[in-house]
This record gives sequence, structure tokens and C-alpha cells, in this order.
Amino acid sequence: MEIRLLGSVALGSGGEDSLFGVPSGKVRTVLAVLALSPAKAIPSEQFVDELWLDKPIGNARNALQANIVRLRRFLERRTGRAGDELVRTVQGGYRLDVDPQTVDAERFVALAERGGELVDSHPEQAVVLLERALRLWRGPALLDTDTLRCRLEAVRLDERRLSAQEDLITAKLATGQERAVVSELRRLTTEYPERERFSGQLMVALYRNGRQTEAINVFHRTRQRLVRDLGLEPGRELRKLYESILVQDQVLG
Repeated sequence: MEIRLLGSVALGSGGEDSLFGVPSGKVRTVLAVLALSPAKAIPSEQFVDELWLDKPIGNARNALQANIVRLRRFLERRTGRAGDELVRTVQGGYRLDVDPQTVDAERFVALAERGGELVDSHPEQAVVLLERALRLWRGPALLDTDTLRCRLEAVRLDERRLSAQEDLITAKLATGQERAVVSELRRLTTEYPERERFSGQLMVALYRNGRQTEAINVFHRTRQRLVRDLGLEPGRELRKLYESILVQDQVLG
């Protein structure tokens, strides 16, 4: 069994055709909160806050227990394991009793960290690990949940995804894949104009492909967007890269 959070919340046992969504919104939220901290006890109060913070109810503990029962039944049907062995009652709360590596978000973070550590020393290995990490994503994290913790975790995971993409492109540039990354970088700089690292990577890729003028234009477009939208000038690293391209510094080749 795999628990998928990098997209809609679902259970899976292989490819996309073996995914099972969680039909109830509250049961889905309970599963998401448990899976965000696998093998760790979550206090009942945290579930109550997640499920009914905007509309407090008098019998929240009973309602939570009812949703735990529904979740256990769902897991039991889909996994063949006893539901109360997967979602255990612990003092003051509940625990999802699974190996953390069965949760895609946990696997993604572990792979992204290992890949990021190898970017400078072993970029070929970094490419393999980071591509494996990014292939786990099916859409925005926790796509079909809408509670405070889930939203915060979704932002954290989405930020980690962008960092992994930046690391992957750095590793590809280090292995001579300048031509292959240009199209992706054009998309990323359009979608995330505030992330100067993407702009810098695009400038390097274009310059190494003999397109110095285009690389310079990327800097000017980035600067215009930063000044217009955020009231900021480009950072020191991007300015230094721009100056190196102007003088055709051999270090960039």
C-alpha cells in the first residue's frame, strides 16, 4: 500500500490506474493529517481543529471517532489489513502505523535531499535521484484538502518541489545538458518569475548554446518584473552572472 499526497489524496499499489481516492472529505482530511506524520501520534485536538475549526460542534470527539472508524473500514477494504492495526488508538489521539516510506511525500523529501547533496560532487547521480523524486508528483500537493495544516504543508511541499527542480537543472547543466533544459527553463521562468535561480540557469543555458544576446535579455526581463511586481532589484548572484556573460567569462563555458 502507498499513500499519495503529491496530488489528490489517494491510496495506490503501483501505477496511476491503481489509485483509489477517498470519497469523504473529512475522512480524506484525517488520512492526510495522519500521513503527514506517519508512525507518529497525532492528538485528537489537532484533528478536531482541522475538521471543525470554522464550525465548532458540541460532540466533536464522537464525530472524530466516527470518521476514524470510516477511515479504518476504507483502509481495510483497500489493503486487506485490519483497520485498527493501520490506524491505532494511542493515548490522547491516533497514529498511522505504516513505514514512512510508503507515503509519497516522505519518499520525495528523502530523494530530493539525497539528490541535492550530490549536485556538486556527483551530478550524474543527482540527476537520477532528483528525477525519481519529481516523478512522484501528480499535481499540487494535497490537492483535494482544504484545512489549515494541509494548506501549510502543501505550501512547504510545493516549495521543496521547486527547490528540487532547481537542483535538477543545476545537475543537468553540470553534465552538459544545456540544450535539453532551455524549453523547461523558459516555462519555469514564466511561471515563477520571482525565482531568480531559474532565470540564472536559463541565462547560463542560453549562453553555453552560443545565444549571448538572449541570455542578456533574460536578465533585463527578470529585472523589469522584479522592479515592477516586487519593488526589488536582482540579487547579487544574478547581477554577477549578468556581468560575466557581458564579458564572456570563460568560467561560464
